[in-house]
Amino acid sequence: MIEQWKALFSSSDKSRVIDVWPCLENLTGDVISRAAFGSSHEEGKRIFELQKEKVKLVLELMQFIFIPGWRYVPTKANKRMKAYSEEIESLLRGIINQRVKAMRKGETVSDDLLSTNKSNVGMSIEEVIHECRLFYFAGSETTSLLLVWTMVMLSKHQEWQARAREEVLHVFTDEEPNFDNLNRLKIMTMILNEVLRLYPPAPLLARTPMKAVKLGNITLPVGVDLILLIGLLHNDPKIWGDDVNEFKPERFSDGVSGATKGQFSFIPFSAGPKVCIGQHFALVEAKLAMARILKSFSFELSPSYLHAPFPIITLQPQHGVPLVLHKL
Repeated sequence: MIEQWKALFSSSDKSRVIDVWPCLENLTGDVISRAAFGSSHEEGKRIFELQKEKVKLVLELMQFIFIPGWRYVPTKANKRMKAYSEEIESLLRGIINQRVKAMRKGETVSDDLLSTNKSNVGMSIEEVIHECRLFYFAGSETTSLLLVWTMVMLSKHQEWQARAREEVLHVFTDEEPNFDNLNRLKIMTMILNEVLRLYPPAPLLARTPMKAVKLGNITLPVGVDLILLIGLLHNDPKIWGDDVNEFKPERFSDGVSGATKGQFSFIPFSAGPKVCIGQHFALVEAKLAMARILKSFSFELSPSYLHAPFPIITLQPQHGVPLVLHKL
């Protein structure tokens, strides 16, 4: 991605306006494809397209969600949803079967998640396909949105962009950013946490109690649908103070536990037994991507940028993210 951005500059260009959102989507899609299957984004490109179409359909069907059995009615939308699901399953099955055959022939290295699924783990191909549907969506889109909102915030707050770049240059000096030194990026970690507080990629959580639970004077029965709005929790002035709406990464100078005082008040990846299993993967990917971007470019908001966070299952920039990139 970095090289593609650099290629857009002519020899006389000092800056270029680029909508970074689709670029970051492609980047995280490529990463998750390679991490899961050792394949490229191109091989999984159709899967990403179908996932996006499914999200649009889900929004259309939300108005019928409380009508019992509605999803089984053969409407045009329901038929499309079924067709999308079947095509996604077929594509995943093809990628997985091709990968398994290559592994059996010893034609591939064991450096992806599919290669670690040994027979003694007990997962069938059907179970792998089921998990990969979520993996493709959750592992790609949420991370790309974390990167998008981080670039927006660093464009708005140039002093933090400068501090982050200074840290990256200090930690990595003349070498390319690598996994081994990512834990030394304290300022970067503070910035990412503050972005996750203000712009959680998945702004709500859905849970269903398996047994009756009493919260204070309220008893939650078995099977009731619960929705937790993470944005409300992350923007509660009683928890975060009167400056709750301000971008202040220094809140996390003593880590998440220091910022939250041990409470479950910062949960961009959920918490407890249902915590997102990919949170560390996502943060490592985000740190590595931002480190490489900061070493290569400075950036600011384009005059055409409109700040419009739009919650469509995930928190997306409604009008894209055109930024002015300056090659360093």
